[in-house]
Amino acid sequence: MPATAFAMSSTNFYKQNGEVYDDWSICRTNSVGDDGFFQASEAEFCPIILRESLGENVDKAYQLGQQFAQDYPDSNQRAEKIFAFARDKVRYTPDKDQFGYKEFAQNADELAIFIDDEGIGYGDCEDYAILLAAMYKGAGLRSAIILAPEHAATLVYLPEYNRANQFLSIDGESGWIWAEATGSNNPLGWMPEKFIGAELMVYEVKDEAVTKMEPTGKSPTVITPSGGSPGINISPFFGVLAMMWLLSLFRFRRRR
Repeated sequence: MPATAFAMSSTNFYKQNGEVYDDWSICRTNSVGDDGFFQASEAEFCPIILRESLGENVDKAYQLGQQFAQDYPDSNQRAEKIFAFARDKVRYTPDKDQFGYKEFAQNADELAIFIDDEGIGYGDCEDYAILLAAMYKGAGLRSAIILAPEHAATLVYLPEYNRANQFLSIDGESGWIWAEATGSNNPLGWMPEKFIGAELMVYEVKDEAVTKMEPTGKSPTVITPSGGSPGINISPFFGVLAMMWLLSLFRFRRRR
């Protein structure tokens, strides 16, 4: 994939203290802290970057979900088709290879628009998770972002789905299944064994928007992706979070 200008929904990126920020003053190159794209701390997180694509900010990703809802009335089939879209249309690519930063999160619309324009997109685990979560919301399905040690994925609420290897409960409510789209052969509902019993953090996605900030007056930064390398199943993710798993919010129930 040649270097090209990136069709970003956030048109004004700027640098501050070595980090890249967007129109919403969300840091794209760091997941931690009040301005991080996941607002992660030791005990909780909020995937604030998703709010760039929800509520009054809905755009391509949410609209794609709405189209899947029209095409597939059955919720289980709809969830499978959306999962297959993300799995097959996004080629796993480390942020360092694509953007030149150790971390660089794309919002759901940026990735969806790139797929629409080019036929295929590029991203790592948080990009898959963000895209899937927004599309599921657009399709009328409940979704959540889950953080595992060095990884991020999506959960979707499908209590009647019978193909998952694991059901998960959030706040005592069972019926959530894992959506791990980073592997080309992964089915919906497959939860990696390495995460069963691990300490995890979860955030159910709400249809809420974040407000764009007034222009900062800072010089814009152009973000240009380049390259891609498929075939990686589980990505390294947010090394700074590796020691933060102090709180488990999950209870697990194996299928029988």
